[in-house]
Amino acid sequence: MKVALLIFILLSLSSFTVIGQKLYKFQDKQGIWHFTDKPNGIADQKKLEVRQLKVAPKQLVWLLQSGEQQHPQFYIRNDYVGPVEVEVDFSERDNVSTTPDLPQRFVIEPGKSDTLFAVKGINELESWRLAIKYRYIIGSPLADYRSTASYWPPLAPNASFQISQAFGGSFSHNDEQNFYAVDIAMPIGTPVYAARSGLVLEVDNDFYNGGSNKAYSFEANSIRILHDDGAMTVYAHLELEKAQVYPGLAVTAGQLIGYSGNTGFSSGPHLHFAVQINKGMALVAVPFMFINSQGLAEKPMVSAWLKGLAPSHGVE
Repeated sequence: MKVALLIFILLSLSSFTVIGQKLYKFQDKQGIWHFTDKPNGIADQKKLEVRQLKVAPKQLVWLLQSGEQQHPQFYIRNDYVGPVEVEVDFSERDNVSTTPDLPQRFVIEPGKSDTLFAVKGINELESWRLAIKYRYIIGSPLADYRSTASYWPPLAPNASFQISQAFGGSFSHNDEQNFYAVDIAMPIGTPVYAARSGLVLEVDNDFYNGGSNKAYSFEANSIRILHDDGAMTVYAHLELEKAQVYPGLAVTAGQLIGYSGNTGFSSGPHLHFAVQINKGMALVAVPFMFINSQGLAEKPMVSAWLKGLAPSHGVE
């Protein structure tokens, strides 16, 4: 007797990165207009227009199937350069079981995981049906995180800028992901430096819109850096296509990583800086301190002035 097995896999994007493109419109020497997404070889054309195309999400984590069709197994492929936590559960099941039973959460290092769970029919003489959903969060889970690190102001040596919004700020620092964040007012194009040594996890570099409308909340260019205790620093509202780093690059405290901008949900040019952890399958901001010019750790306060440190401080 031949039985049917139907498997559906659904992804809920809790974390994602983005990719953008440009469309080039140019007029050749004969006056004919052309469109292309390849910039090479068109700089000398008679007229050239460049249009930034809408940024699209790019998936980096997949739940994939292996094994026999009637006895499938599942694993994760993680294309991030750092760990992710993945939650897998049923959205539908009929005459089917898994080993281990779902729901389950898995921490997946970069690359392909081992087999995470296997599926079989309870009564294999009858049809069985299974729909699986999964979501993922970047970073390893840190339920009991306690910070022991202090952070360089993310500024050029001896540059000074004022904190315009600090922890719990009323404009936009009122959710778990941003509560312990600071906004540092600075002109567009101001150099931004790594506040702590680590590994670059994510770079969003292609957003070009910004404003005080919350519709722009997910359109901020940003850089995310993973540190050796599992915490991640986030630098947001950066300038279009000005990132100086890429995922997988190891950076040191005080290294140039990008330039400030006004992309995303923003009331004016500034740098948004936060330290986040993965806590309960959610990105949560945690308190931190900046190192001042005397080498002492200080809590960031609204209206306070931050001053960039010289490399001689030797802080990592």
